Order: sequence, then structure tokens, then C-alpha cells
Amino acid sequence: MESIDNGSILSPETEAQKSQSIQAPGEGSFSGGLQASGDKMWRNVVYRSIRTVVFSNKLNMLMPFGPLAIFVHIFTGHNGWVFFLTLLGITPLAERLGYATEQLAFYTGPTVGGLLNATFGNATELIISIYALKHGMLRVVQQSLLGSILSNMLLVLGCAFFSGGLVFQEKEQVFNKATAVVNSGLLLMAVMGLLFPAVLHYTHTEVHFGKSELALSRFSSCIMLLAYATYLFFQLKSQKNLYVPLNEEGSQNEENSDVDDDESPEISKWESIVWLSIMTAWISFLSEYLVNAIEGASKTWKIPISFISVILLPIVGNAAEHASAIMFAMKDKLDISLGVAIGSSTQISMFGIPFCVVIGWIMGRPMDLNFQLFETATLFITVLVVAFLLQDGTSNYFKGLMLILCYLIVAASFFVHVDPSSADEGELKT
Repeated sequence: MESIDNGSILSPETEAQKSQSIQAPGEGSFSGGLQASGDKMWRNVVYRSIRTVVFSNKLNMLMPFGPLAIFVHIFTGHNGWVFFLTLLGITPLAERLGYATEQLAFYTGPTVGGLLNATFGNATELIISIYALKHGMLRVVQQSLLGSILSNMLLVLGCAFFSGGLVFQEKEQVFNKATAVVNSGLLLMAVMGLLFPAVLHYTHTEVHFGKSELALSRFSSCIMLLAYATYLFFQLKSQKNLYVPLNEEGSQNEENSDVDDDESPEISKWESIVWLSIMTAWISFLSEYLVNAIEGASKTWKIPISFISVILLPIVGNAAEHASAIMFAMKDKLDISLGVAIGSSTQISMFGIPFCVVIGWIMGRPMDLNFQLFETATLFITVLVVAFLLQDGTSNYFKGLMLILCYLIVAASFFVHVDPSSADEGELKT
């Protein structure tokens, strides 16, 4: 009985010790289970994100051409193949950059989302331009930025109007005229900024030869950057209602709102930011190989550098805008298509070009706004044609076909155009 009593007296301590001895491994297994489940959850998130972003688009089959271009550069040094393979490798990256931006736009709203789309849609051209500026290839910078404007205004917008007009042949597609008028005004201001340095150069009316033109370009660039910053404030704060698409104001059919409600982001906000960072870094890495191979590719293929800069580079850089503009036009969201195409052109002309002039100023490169007479005239006529087509606020497939045919004329013109100032560029290279 004593033993039983002693056992019963000691039982609380022994039971506590037993419970501790049993509980300790239990706690370890519980925390270990939590850690294992957390690791598994992260693995699932990463796997799902990679599957959604990388393996959901057939165009991504071109991604391996990027590393292949690096191997060809290392082992053969054949600039023609390096340029071609790099172009193929950057194309899906530019498109996926646009996709990640669209996903991020779900969390920021339509106005900020449109601005993000234009900004990251132009990231490829700006990265290539900065690398070309670093290597002293000023004409490549000028012509690639000019080509981006021409490609967006004629090819991208033309394909959007054409495809949307074919899908909706029974009715006339409409868009917000206020947005088109403001963007057309900014594009004409950009033409003014490019026109005066060229006129000053070709009329030989500079006060200080070789210096006044550069000084005017830098001053005009600062004014254009100020105008673009004011435009952003106007767009985001003062006149928000002007930039609401017509179908969001309720003046269009109700079916469009149903389509909008069905759409939801495929990846999270932080996943979008991470993918934007990865794509931008990889494009930056490949851009250096692309820029270094431009001259060699021109000699190998016997194609003018101006054609490569104005036509080939922007088509690759505008892959995201091209896909987005056509997709939204076929969903009868023409305001978004217009924002992507014309908004991109406005951003390049009022921000991208002046930004490169300022960066060249900092680098000690004489980057100016004198885009030569041929290129400036091409831009001026293009802006006039597009402004006339946008003035009535309607679109159809014939207007789209006209813009596409105008782009073919521009492409053919640059194929037979010899750049008179490209020979002087070798002196600037380091």
C-alpha cells in the first residue's frame, strides 16, 4: 500500500516528467512539420509561377536562343549569328515583360497600369539605347528610338485597328478623343523639339558652330522632360476622368463590363515585381551582345545600319505592345490599345529621347536632337497622318490597313537610305 501511496504521491512529478519527455519530441515534430509544409508551399508557389510565366506561351520557346547567342559569341565570334540569335532571345523576354506589367496593373488600377505598361514596354528600347550610348553609337540610339515611335504609331496601332475592325465588322469601334488629342499634341511638340536643331544645322545659322545645336538640344530636352512630368500629373491627378475608357463610363454595351469582371490576375503582386526584375536584368545582359554585334551584322548581311536600327530593333522591343494592343482591340477595348500604342510613342518621344540626351550629357557624349533631315521628316509626316486618322474618335480595319501600308513604305525607305553621319561615328567610340 505504501508503494502504491508513494507512487500516487510521486505521480504528479513523474507524470510531468513523462509528459515533458513526450511533449518535447512532439513539439519538434510539429515545428519541423510546419517548416516542411512552409518549404513545400514555397516550392509550389515558385513552380506555379514559373509554369504560368515561362511555360504558358509558345513564344517562350525562343528563350534558349539568348544563352545560345552568348555561346556563339564566345566560341565563334560571328556577329551576324550573334545578332540574329540575340534578337530571337530578347523577343519573348520583351513580351513577358509586358505580361508581368499587365499582371501588376491589376493591383494598381487602369490609369497607373497604363503608365506602367508604356514604361516597361519601352524598357527594352531604353536599355539597348543606353548600351549603345555607352559605346558611342549615337546614331543607333537616335534611330532605334525613332524606329520605336514609328513602329508603335504605324505598325502596332495599325495591327490593332485592323484586327479589331475584322472582329467587329458590324459596328464602328470608338475610343476617347480627348486622350488622342492630348497625345497628338505631345507628339507634335516632340517633332518641334527635333525639328529646330535639324533646321539650325542644315541652314548653317548657328551662333557658335558645333556648340549652339548641342546646347539647344540639351535645353529642349529639359523642357520636354518638364512637359512630360506635367503631362503625368495632368493624367494621374487633374484630369483623371478624361482617361477613363468609354466602356468603363457605361456608354458602351454591358457585355464589356462582364468581360472585365471575369478577368483576374494570374500571379500575385510580388511575383509580378520579381519577374519584372528578372526579365529586365536578362534583357540588359543580352543587350550588350546585341549592340556589339550590330555593325558586324550589317556588314555580314549587307543591310544598312539605319534599317537595323529603325526597323529590326524596334519590332523586337515592341513585341509586348504589339501583342497587348491587338489583344485588347479584339476585345473591343480600343482605349487601352490606343493607350499602349500612342502612349508608348509619347513616352519615347517626350521622355526616352530627352532622357538619352541628358544621360549622354552626363557621360560626356554629344547626343543631340538633330536626327538628320530624312528621319525628322519621316517622323513629322507620320505624326500628321496618325493625328488625322485619330481626330474623329472611330476606327475600322481600313484605317488599320492604311497605317500598316504606311509602315511598309517607311521600312522600304530606310532599306535604301544611306546614313550620311554614320561614318563620323567611329571617332566617338572608345
